[in-house]
Amino acid sequence: MRIFLVAAVWVCLLPLTARAEKALTIDIHGPGMSRVNMVLAAPMDLAGRGEVSREPDKFQEYLKQNLKFLPFINLVPGSEILGGVVLDGVDRDRIDFNRFQLRRVDLVLTTGRLFEPGKPTRLECRVYEVFTGRLLVGRAYLGVAEENLARVADMFCASFMEKLTGNGDFFRSVLAFTKTEGQGLRGIWTVNPQGRGLRQVTFLAGSSVSPSWSKDGRYLVFGHHGTYDHTLGVWDAEQDRTFQVKLPGGTIAGAVFTPEGRVAVALSRGNMDIFLLTPELLKIRKTLVRSWAIDVSPSLDKSGKKMAFVSDRQGNPQVYVKNLETDKTRRVTYEGNYNTSPSLSPDGRLVAFSRRTKNGHRIFVHNLATSTEKQVTFGPGNDEEPAFAPDGYFLAFSSNRSGRYKIYLTTRHGGRVRMVPTGKGAATHPCFGPVRNP
Repeated sequence: MRIFLVAAVWVCLLPLTARAEKALTIDIHGPGMSRVNMVLAAPMDLAGRGEVSREPDKFQEYLKQNLKFLPFINLVPGSEILGGVVLDGVDRDRIDFNRFQLRRVDLVLTTGRLFEPGKPTRLECRVYEVFTGRLLVGRAYLGVAEENLARVADMFCASFMEKLTGNGDFFRSVLAFTKTEGQGLRGIWTVNPQGRGLRQVTFLAGSSVSPSWSKDGRYLVFGHHGTYDHTLGVWDAEQDRTFQVKLPGGTIAGAVFTPEGRVAVALSRGNMDIFLLTPELLKIRKTLVRSWAIDVSPSLDKSGKKMAFVSDRQGNPQVYVKNLETDKTRRVTYEGNYNTSPSLSPDGRLVAFSRRTKNGHRIFVHNLATSTEKQVTFGPGNDEEPAFAPDGYFLAFSSNRSGRYKIYLTTRHGGRVRMVPTGKGAATHPCFGPVRNP
């Protein structure tokens, strides 16, 4: 069932005044980050009967699951609100903000449903600033049903996070990763960052590894290691089919889509270098990185102007960044003798990578402007293969801290780590891409 987003309905709720421009915001990119207290009010019936849903509210459960991923949001239980969270209505004029102020709540979220026989179910969701009564964000959705409640919650949380931070793409994203099944078979799977919608998308014998999304989320490119050869694999999400290409070379050690939909690949042709392929993926169009050493693991920023990669040209694996416009290359990592798996942030300002330390592999984030770096994971076990989310704030990585490799989430600042549910089997090589047709 298709979901319709109603935008015009909010025009009469919040006039476009100067006050609206001073709404609460959160700087997720600065060194310090404030936390805000938030309460979810009891859901309301929009038909005017004043009834409150007595059944388990799945939509609010999905909202809570999503909001718990945001380290700057502290969800305050409704039981701590003197007077409770049952309101007279979902509109600002019918909300008693005083009860929330007493608990030092910053934001209150209201939801309302309108169900009329023969008509699409309507769901409205608003977030208000408690101390000003200002509407921070409000959305209405038509055609809401049980099977699309999770998607509606993702859409609203994307709007909410975008209003607070300037970018809500985390909730508009999907993870691809490599998963190991029985007898050593490794396929490509997808799942959303909250662990919903787990799906296997490739079914090739052998090992399919290191997926990378196209800009529009239609294609996944990956390396496939068969019994006798290596091929470049591509999964077409629109057609739900996979095809393989035998490249003019041997081992494949990483591939990535450019913003224009071309593919850059690390390929051994005597040496392991990085090449740009022709549109049909059959030939080499251009050499991007060439040296006497081994150059692997290409990663591009959103503009396609910067490329991070790993090279052992100094005797051991280190991370480098090449400006593809000026053709200049700079070394990024100098600490440690084993730095791998770089991921450029979408804005090209940061590089996340894995470093082998005396305590195991750990994820670091390097600021290209200041040449400073910060350790953001601390084990136990090994933390490897970081991947920036489209918002440049969240990071996915693989770790065996639980005994078997799984996918975890943290942020560019480190802190709380959450495991992404991926089912049985080892999960590695995470990569973020956009949700198609949100």
